[in-house]
Amino acid sequence: MTTIARTRRSYRRPRDRRDSFAATPLTKAALVFGVILSIFPLYWMVVIASRTTAQAVDVPPPLLPGGNLGENVARVFATEDAQFVTGLVNSLIISSTVTFSVVVISTLAGYAFARLEFRGRDLLLGSILLTMMVPIQQMGVVPLYQLMVDLEWTGTLQAVILPFLLNGFGVFMMTQYTRQAVPHELVEAARVDGASTLRIYWNVILPAVRPGMAVLALQTFMLNWNEFMWPLIVMTDNPTVQVSISKLTGEHTADYALIFTGTAISVLPLLLVFIVFGRQIVGGLMEGAVKA
Repeated sequence: MTTIARTRRSYRRPRDRRDSFAATPLTKAALVFGVILSIFPLYWMVVIASRTTAQAVDVPPPLLPGGNLGENVARVFATEDAQFVTGLVNSLIISSTVTFSVVVISTLAGYAFARLEFRGRDLLLGSILLTMMVPIQQMGVVPLYQLMVDLEWTGTLQAVILPFLLNGFGVFMMTQYTRQAVPHELVEAARVDGASTLRIYWNVILPAVRPGMAVLALQTFMLNWNEFMWPLIVMTDNPTVQVSISKLTGEHTADYALIFTGTAISVLPLLLVFIVFGRQIVGGLMEGAVKA
């Protein structure tokens, strides 16, 4: 048996003395109430999306879905100013690319800061934390836009992708998660077995930090999918989905049914991503519980 295998078998998380927690009826009622509060906005969005605008502003408001959902969906995709299909495709490309980059770079940086020894490590990590204290996106929007103009990138996807390929929060999160999920003895055992730094990252670090990667991926995808201000400034006639939704508003009046329908369509990819990464999160937590 190799050194790393023996270390894996010998390492166990401390057990909590409370093996189980019996939920009281009050706790169950509170959980049910919380679930209802969480789901109701989505349900209300579907109700309005399936109604006409006149029905949406009725008093009292409708509480059941109507029969206009298909017609409203067709109207959303038929609105030329919104360019809704283009917005969906652009947002999917931008969010997927940025999410992949942030997760990979943050995981590599987290491994380096948590388990590698090198000069200036703490100073470099501290400088990354300082960037989290300054609203760089808001304060740097003017020089960043000027840079995009100089590069002739306005209206292109790289103008929205490149500035967000890395963020300090992802590095900090994966550093802390790696410190907790990967014991130092496990890394040392891999080095004793002759594993290189990249080999340790691939075979030891990645399997252990998978739940943290899923959380970071989910959060990053949602933030970039919902980003509105920067795409509105720099994308001009090549919108993202949030900019497309903003163009569904009428010039003088708001078509609530159309807006809610566009919003409902834009939420579907987020639900799919949540289902995919949610399974990874729960699976990683359950795996850790079984190993414990």
